[in-house]
Amino acid sequence: MPPRSIDPDDPELLALIKSGDHEAFSILVRRHIERFYRLAHGYLQNKEAAEDVVQEAFLKLWEDPGRWQAERETKFTTWFYRIIVNLCLDWRKKKRPVELDPEMSLVDESDTPEAAMIRRQQEQLLEKEIAGLPERQRLALNLYFDEGLSNQEAADVMGLSLKALQSLIMRAKTALKERMKTYL
Repeated sequence: MPPRSIDPDDPELLALIKSGDHEAFSILVRRHIERFYRLAHGYLQNKEAAEDVVQEAFLKLWEDPGRWQAERETKFTTWFYRIIVNLCLDWRKKKRPVELDPEMSLVDESDTPEAAMIRRQQEQLLEKEIAGLPERQRLALNLYFDEGLSNQEAADVMGLSLKALQSLIMRAKTALKERMKTYL
């Protein structure tokens, strides 16, 4: 088993995981679980489904850590985002339509009850309209805005050129502006 550094980076952890190191796997999961859950939840809009997808992705990694190949010089997180995205796409094909999660509110606690209600309604309308976008546009928005990936990272995750990703984001924003006009 390779020696473990004090704060191993992802490639070091993956090398240890390949040799069956449970602790390295635990460190990797704790390090990244929140970001991957946010991606899955943002895409699926369903807490339980997002948890299942992330659990399945990490289970696949544990069962076959050789799937990530350091020699390809792909960042682990970029590669794993792709795994999560694929599992989300699979889940959407197999399962029922997306149901919005009521826990996803951005309401400010200092708002008046009326302001909070209006903001909650606006969020629900926006989420409804985002859910109505084509799948690839929704995913591009989620990776860029919700996950904070750079355009290039989001393009890599989606297997697109940078221009194609930017086009998806622009089309999604344009569509959302048009759709939201009906509520004004």
